[in-house]
Amino acid sequence: MPRFREMPVSAPRASSLLSEYFAERAATFPAAQGGYRTATPVDAAFAPPAGVFVVLEEGDDASAEAPALACGGVRRLDTAPGAPVRYEVKHLFVSPSARGRGLGRTVLHELERRARRFGADEVVLDTNDGLEAAGGLYRSAGYTAITPYNDNPNATAWYGKPLG
Repeated sequence: MPRFREMPVSAPRASSLLSEYFAERAATFPAAQGGYRTATPVDAAFAPPAGVFVVLEEGDDASAEAPALACGGVRRLDTAPGAPVRYEVKHLFVSPSARGRGLGRTVLHELERRARRFGADEVVLDTNDGLEAAGGLYRSAGYTAITPYNDNPNATAWYGKPLG
């Protein structure tokens, strides 16, 4: 049974998955949109209570070094006083060898749970329409299209979900 392990994005296991994610995005990025721009995450953005980064590992023995299957993080976004508390889902990635097992949904639900624990009223994310499986996952998990909340040059779609 897979288990989640919290870790800094700079930890070797997290960094390895993120490198794989960025390499895949660069290789599959729609040519019509130019080149993929990597924005390397920093540990502070994903350290509680500002956020968290998790790696999903195979197995249930927390003391063993198990294969890393997937990863993702949430981080708090600055909002105006009195506005809903908003966390952003970032870098949700399932290793190609682990795809087709529902792990993307598992990671997404875990990130939502953790954002809720931090006090989030809603979660948001950006993605690229070229990532059809990701868009399908987000929509089936209750995310709806929202107005762009950032200027990410890689994004073509923005989604949000209330956590109430």
